[in-house]
Amino acid sequence: MTRDIVISIDAMGGDSGPAAVVGGMVMSASKNDEIRYIVHGDEAELRPLIEKHSALNDIVEIRHCSDVISMTEKPSRAMRSGKDSSMWGTLKTVEMGDATVAVSCGNTGALMAISMLRLRRAPGVDRPAIAVLWPSRSAAGHSVVLDVGADIRAEARDLVQYAIMGVEYARQGLDLTTPRVGLLNVGTEEHKGRVALHEASELLEALAAEPDSGMNFIGFVEGSDIGSANVDVIVTDGFTGNVALKTAEGTATLIRGFLRDAMEHTVFSRIGALFALTSLRRLQKRLDPRRRNGGVFLGLNGAVVKSHGGADATGVSAAIKLAFRLAKNGFTQKVAERVAKAAKPEGHPE
Repeated sequence: MTRDIVISIDAMGGDSGPAAVVGGMVMSASKNDEIRYIVHGDEAELRPLIEKHSALNDIVEIRHCSDVISMTEKPSRAMRSGKDSSMWGTLKTVEMGDATVAVSCGNTGALMAISMLRLRRAPGVDRPAIAVLWPSRSAAGHSVVLDVGADIRAEARDLVQYAIMGVEYARQGLDLTTPRVGLLNVGTEEHKGRVALHEASELLEALAAEPDSGMNFIGFVEGSDIGSANVDVIVTDGFTGNVALKTAEGTATLIRGFLRDAMEHTVFSRIGALFALTSLRRLQKRLDPRRRNGGVFLGLNGAVVKSHGGADATGVSAAIKLAFRLAKNGFTQKVAERVAKAAKPEGHPE
């Protein structure tokens, strides 16, 4: 099969260095014969790593970049002085049309700032959002949560746009025909929450009532609903979403540690763990955040996947897998079309 899905990779941005990124590229290329890569970074460091792996033969183009944007770099400084960086080159490749989607483990703030500069916002989008797949009890196995950190503020219009983009992500990423949308609030009662949430609720209720909206708005949901089977798309501001995401990751790590300690506590518990090994491995896999690694930047004229900064090869491979699926489905164009269509819905206020 022709390798016609080109993914642009920032190889230098993560905490684990380019070896982890190349390892993730190898894992993905070994499982997918449609992927090619354009990788950005220090060629002297990257070429020996890439040439070690036969799975990458003839499917990688290295574009040398002399600079790296650090995890502590301020976004404003990155925009001014990062033009020779691997992150800048990665996004420019998507802007120029040489690749369909960009993947980076780098500084989130800098990545969003440079993405907005190079790719710009899609028509009708006021603020882009970062969406993640969250493990849940739903039939799809995941829900979509956004925003998780692109912008800590969100007014009613922003929340409505997040919902529209999140619905399209759920349709493409989770194969849901009419995703259920909930607004994250401090309670499900109508009188709770800030004014913007109530305004967004009214707008979403009217939007969902339209015949071709493609969404089922269920109203306010609470934090305990995020992993439940009750909702498919959870909409919130970036501050709340980011805190929830980091809390969930920390809790998953804590549970894995508690479980390991319990299984190793006595001889009998170790014997019991052997009998339950298959189930324990399945649970560990469900709780492993590396396998759901990758936040998608929504609302730009190009697809960008933000991998966790500390991702290892397994995590990078998961981000590449997500990027491939978005590219394969023409995700960016579909989101832009849905947002543009709903930007000025008839009968809605500006």
